[in-house]
Amino acid sequence: MIRVVLADDHALLRSAFRILVDSEPDLTVVGEASDGAEAVALVREQRADVVLMDIRMPGTDGMTATRAITQDPGLAGVRVVILTTFEVDEYVVEALRAGASGFLGKGAEPGELLQAIRVAAKGEALLSPAATKGLIARFLSQGDTTAPAVGDASRLDGLTGREREVLASVGAGLSNDEIAEELKVSPLTVKTHVNRAMAKLGARDRAQLVVVAYETGLVRPGR
Repeated sequence: MIRVVLADDHALLRSAFRILVDSEPDLTVVGEASDGAEAVALVREQRADVVLMDIRMPGTDGMTATRAITQDPGLAGVRVVILTTFEVDEYVVEALRAGASGFLGKGAEPGELLQAIRVAAKGEALLSPAATKGLIARFLSQGDTTAPAVGDASRLDGLTGREREVLASVGAGLSNDEIAEELKVSPLTVKTHVNRAMAKLGARDRAQLVVVAYETGLVRPGR
């Protein structure tokens, strides 16, 4: 059973999400929060697996709450899905860097929301690597000053040549199956390289690998 915490300051939206999530046999809502501090407390108390986190909330905002969750070693298995009102939100890239697993528009179809929760619980990126890649590319190309200098490839020194290849493909938005086909290896081999790259780079999940690929200049906007 995947345990979900809903964090949004709109009670009506939380109620709708709860009804949807609780309708699934493998999902359950274990708590609702109207601000970030309450969300972090609920995650700890309820041993949540996934948090649907709104960024803009009164009091402690979703960004601060995301960092509190992702930087707590005791909550290493918790995945944060950022809920955004707009397809491109100025805070989403920052949230991904802070350790969020990805993002989802509040206007997403019910099936997309449920799938996002299941994908996040597995430690994969949301919803598609290409969507995350496109968002990051847009912000970096606009000169996002909060990012480390693009082109600083020293963070990749510990990777093998094949791990760099795989990281570049992840950053370009390819799935494991697509990377396997491109490199003429098995999907399991690709998954192994992805996991090793995540461990070496200190990335929580695939979404953060996409960020690293852009921040280091391994993949450039427009590729």
